[in-house]
Amino acid sequence: MSRQMQPTFVLVHGAFSNSFAFAPLQAELGLLGHRSVAVDLPGHGFQATYTRAYQTPQDLEGLAAAPGSIKGLTLADNAAHLISTLERAKQNGPVILVSHSRGGITATAAANIRPDLIDRIVYVSAWCPVDLDAGAYYAEPEMATVDPAAFASALAGNPAELGLLRVNFRTADPAALAAFKAAFLADGTDEQFLTFLNTFQPDENLDFGTSSDRARAETWGRIPKTYVRLADDTSLPLALQDRLIREGNALTPDNPYDVRTLEGSHLKWLVDPAPAARLLGELAAPAR
Repeated sequence: MSRQMQPTFVLVHGAFSNSFAFAPLQAELGLLGHRSVAVDLPGHGFQATYTRAYQTPQDLEGLAAAPGSIKGLTLADNAAHLISTLERAKQNGPVILVSHSRGGITATAAANIRPDLIDRIVYVSAWCPVDLDAGAYYAEPEMATVDPAAFASALAGNPAELGLLRVNFRTADPAALAAFKAAFLADGTDEQFLTFLNTFQPDENLDFGTSSDRARAETWGRIPKTYVRLADDTSLPLALQDRLIREGNALTPDNPYDVRTLEGSHLKWLVDPAPAARLLGELAAPAR
């Protein structure tokens, strides 16, 4: 098969994450013969801010006040960065855009602007706002089981003053750690959970987008799309995933989601990536 016909998977991480989280998945994809690129959105990866106050022993007062490089970055910045990656990937053949969690908001924004760069868009338990702005879904019944206050003890600093959201993922608070594990990797071992938690970065931008960033039928709606449900996700509950699927199908009834399901929590598919790699490989076949 010509390399020009081989699709490239472009992988977009969620909040507080980075390209490093996709390394095990990329290894599995590579062993199956697939090409992939993991994106670091602006202010993530090696562009992230890690201060000495975040090290051990921690200086919690300093951590709450230290400036962060992600301040002022917006969803538009994320989308522009992703589009530049998609443009380069598209030069080599078909592109399958895969997003996870909050990364879905960026993927949707990019698809609204440049649908011509994407041959299939895949949401893995990811946000794809249609009827509401992304942040508004948190007040909806489908998110009733999610308690953002459970993480309050791990917050560092005032978001309004810092211009960003900062979470102390290196906390030793047992209650906060238990809340993180329940939300992200309840079906993993404690060692797997702590390993993944140490890949998280403390800062995230505050821009969830506006109504203009919701999925648009005339652009986003032209792209073949897949939604991969994570059956045991408590961070983005199955009820909300299913609502996003219904809303997307109602927006583009002639181009509904191809719906797949993987067992596991919000992060399990990245900790044990072989099933997800096989599923993505199946999606690559039509793109060839």
